[in-house]
Amino acid sequence: MISLRTKYFIRDTICLLFVLLFIYASASKLMDFQHFKIELGQSPLLSAFADQFSVFVPVLEIIICVLLLIPRFKLVGLFAAYGLMVMFTAYIFIILHYTSFVPCSCGGVLGKMSWNAHLAFNVVFIFLGIAAILLSANFDKQDIRTSYRKSFIWIFSIAFSGTAAVIFLFICSERIMHYENPFIRRYPRHAAMFRNELDLKYNSYYFAGTSGGRIYLGNSTAPLQLFSVDKNLGNQKVDRIIFNGGKILFHRPTVRVQNHYFYLTDGTVPVIFRGSSKDWTLNKKFNGLPYFDQALPMDSSRIVLRSNKGNDLANILGVFDNDNGRLNYNERLLQKQLDGVFDTDGRLLYDETTQKIVYVYFYRNQFIAAGKDAELISRSRTIDTTSHARLKVSYVKNSTERKMSAPPYIVNAGAAVYGNLLFIHSKVRGKFQDETTWNQAFIIDVYDISRQAYIMSFPIYKIKDEKLKNIMATGDHLYAIIGNSLVVYDFKAILKKEMKSAE
Repeated sequence: MISLRTKYFIRDTICLLFVLLFIYASASKLMDFQHFKIELGQSPLLSAFADQFSVFVPVLEIIICVLLLIPRFKLVGLFAAYGLMVMFTAYIFIILHYTSFVPCSCGGVLGKMSWNAHLAFNVVFIFLGIAAILLSANFDKQDIRTSYRKSFIWIFSIAFSGTAAVIFLFICSERIMHYENPFIRRYPRHAAMFRNELDLKYNSYYFAGTSGGRIYLGNSTAPLQLFSVDKNLGNQKVDRIIFNGGKILFHRPTVRVQNHYFYLTDGTVPVIFRGSSKDWTLNKKFNGLPYFDQALPMDSSRIVLRSNKGNDLANILGVFDNDNGRLNYNERLLQKQLDGVFDTDGRLLYDETTQKIVYVYFYRNQFIAAGKDAELISRSRTIDTTSHARLKVSYVKNSTERKMSAPPYIVNAGAAVYGNLLFIHSKVRGKFQDETTWNQAFIIDVYDISRQAYIMSFPIYKIKDEKLKNIMATGDHLYAIIGNSLVVYDFKAILKKEMKSAE
């Protein structure tokens, strides 16, 4: 039979262990508060509440320590310590089994342990807390059964409510992060990993497309030449385009490759030629085209393009069908904010697997998805908060010519689409953004177009001080042209899982 003095000693020892744990944990958080807040921002459970919990958690740990050191409130402190450990344990269990990714550790004690080790560590302290609570019930000799019963009711009630609270936070945070994101990025580990780099020698290359497992690059200074590599940037090849279309004064010729066809486009003429990649000979001309500044093939006869045929020469999107010579504009796709030209500027994309047109605005946090006939499917927002283009536009030459009178505030610098996933190169730093990563890498944000949801972000590391010119996505890789270099990143399991779920 354990003496009352021994029971007091065991309970007080357990209380002291909790005090040491919480003092150390709270001090670790407060001494590197900004880092702790950044890590909470990466948490799958608490991302949306990082501001509040970065203060609440260490303050609560200190309050519990004070309660445990005051004899009168020691039992209250034990219940609070037990409840907090239950919540920490539920938090780790959900992260390990129910979240889309497992973040890095959270510093302090956890920073020295794996997630599974910390789960076991928490469980030990939960049982220590239960033991101390039951020992406290032993001190009431008048009605020990009633004390035990009340203690067990409190133990189970706290465990249930604590677990339910964590589950509720998880559900709320996930919804907020995916659909109402307060500009917090998530960086799952190893979403995309660097694979290879190729020196292109010149900075005049651009992505022309893919065909037969090869990546094709056009060259703005040699428009009739195509450079291609395999998916791992090996097996280099140069093809020369044969053009027999007569004397045409090209100004900005661009080559696009899709499946077994390739296209030579120049919206300043305007003209589009098509040929087969079997012999790289242009033998088909599209007639009846308007002037355009962006054009992408949808299939062998249909082209989606951006023109300036809208009111006041504003940008407008349309689909041209060469088989019947019809051009179908949709004036409602691009929404004017200032002038209809600079404020609607953006990147035109097309995904042949989903037959969706995607348009990403450069200067505001928006992108649109349209069907193959240019009918609107959805308007979505990126996680940035810039909803209105920050531009200064001046009118010259009797108010007929427009120019930017100040450098624009770029939100989305580039984009690529594959299936229902949209990859956007963002130029704006988010909340709780790690400064080191921001300075060393270009940030790619990933969105699910169908769900209109933010998925995750990953870095593409910089090469010296070169700029990221453009990106292109396939089912397995993300390709990027950085200065004179072509780089390839492998999509890992967590990102491929999102691709499959989006299908």
